Amino acid sequence: MENIILVGAGGFFGSVFRYVLGGWVYSLIRTPLFPYGTLAVNLLGSFLIGFLGGLSESRQVFSPESRLFLFIGVLGGFTTFSSFGFETFALARDGEMLAAAGNILAQVVFGLGAVWLGNVLSRFL
Repeated sequence: MENIILVGAGGFFGSVFRYVLGGWVYSLIRTPLFPYGTLAVNLLGSFLIGFLGGLSESRQVFSPESRLFLFIGVLGGFTTFSSFGFETFALARDGEMLAAAGNILAQVVFGLGAVWLGNVLSRFL
């Protein structure tokens, strides 16, 4: 139960930070023609998980509980794109190039396909 609370609390903070950062970016760009807020969130989240993941692997600076709170909770609530990027990077770094390419293809193609399917099905309900 403690792990669930850690992830949930971290997710709360990550989601709120996503909302605030995205809103701030859109307030700077009065008429956005591109989802810059989402891009900013995904880029920052990807940088943070890469940096903190590197610290975690090289220096073991995070306890298992702080990893749950920070990586799955905060960064997961902030953007799951960072997890996708980190996992794909780890596969490629470990020489699993086919798995890394498969992850990219599956996440993007099936993810967009799921959005399309959900949208189509919503018209029938």
